[in-house]
Amino acid sequence: MAKNMSEPSRLYALFRRHPRISTDTRRIEPDSLFFALRGATFDGNRFAADALAKGAAFAIVDDTTVAATDPRMVLVDDVLRALQDLAREHRRALGIPILVVAGSNGKTTTKELVSRVLAERFAVYATHGNLNNHIGVPLTLLSMTEATQFGVVETGASACGEIARLAEIAEPDYGVLTNIGRCHLEGFGGTAGVRRGKGELYDFLAAHGGTAFVRAEDPVLNEMAAERPSLRVERYETALADGFESRLEGDYNRFNIAAAVAIGRFFEVPEAGIRRAIAEYAPDNHRSQRLETARNTLIVDCYNANPSSMRAAVEHFLRMPSGGRSRRVLILGDMLELGEWSQAEHADIVRLATQTADVEVHLVGSEFMRAAASLPALPHVATYPDRTALETALSRTPLHDALVLIKGSHGIGLEKIIERL
Repeated sequence: MAKNMSEPSRLYALFRRHPRISTDTRRIEPDSLFFALRGATFDGNRFAADALAKGAAFAIVDDTTVAATDPRMVLVDDVLRALQDLAREHRRALGIPILVVAGSNGKTTTKELVSRVLAERFAVYATHGNLNNHIGVPLTLLSMTEATQFGVVETGASACGEIARLAEIAEPDYGVLTNIGRCHLEGFGGTAGVRRGKGELYDFLAAHGGTAFVRAEDPVLNEMAAERPSLRVERYETALADGFESRLEGDYNRFNIAAAVAIGRFFEVPEAGIRRAIAEYAPDNHRSQRLETARNTLIVDCYNANPSSMRAAVEHFLRMPSGGRSRRVLILGDMLELGEWSQAEHADIVRLATQTADVEVHLVGSEFMRAAASLPALPHVATYPDRTALETALSRTPLHDALVLIKGSHGIGLEKIIERL
């Protein structure tokens, strides 16, 4: 018979004996606990037996029929909830300080900078990549060990209630909101919803005696902090970033650097360590990267995009010197998940991108095409229905001697054109 372990403490005892987690039968950790998660198009219960055959010690399932097939099946009421509750149990057992990074733009860069700065004094475990959702956050917490002294957890959200749930799991002592921007407008139901949803981090901190790091020059974040009188606030200024060497492209990254400096100083990281950590951080995964190819200079920032980050990237590019290149080119891909605000937001970006006569503009995706069609004739602008069409055009007429910004939502796949530039 399968064991029923819906109670978190009972499952945690099992985790202490088998402290590895697997969720994908293609990558089973030996002697791990396999969590049979469900999704819109898959049911992990169907793969539980395969997970055991490949070396998992136990499989956590919520299908009673599957549970009855092997004594190593552990039956719970809901696999996802069990994973989340287990992560919270582990977080409580570790008893270490946890800092959560949330916000509309710059979460991952801030998380990387903060974790590297803190690692100059503590044994830090931080979110890998952008595993920042209802599954990624529990997996991050469960990857921390007794050797971990400080946890840095990135949380993402596309609707109200999501950060509240992630905060309930991670139970942060500290938090930083990078900003409140125009992201996931469809899911949040507009900008007021974005503010309310991101503010759920402040809500948790205020209710549990936590501390928020708040950028002093951001009026929205300061208003949000003031709305929660019990919230402990550590304010810092963007000027903290001045004088720090960095490999990050874009002056908007000063906000992320300033947060890392402020947090590092709060936790008494030596100044030399703060400077070293920031200077040595090399951005990757197509975030704020400068690449020199045989033909062009590329500013690659196409892991994701929303109106706020797109505007900041384009404005920075328009101010940049050409660096000796004879052409300046914007390659912009659709910003996704904007709902009824999409056409207006894309049109605003087109107007911004075309305000300088010497910049060539390539717009990729149906949303940019629709926005461009709604505007008067635009010189130096080419539109493409998708990335494949752009690739065809670049094959016929390659770009040479150009400074190029590549910016768009991850779903557009603009990172795949880098090899053609």
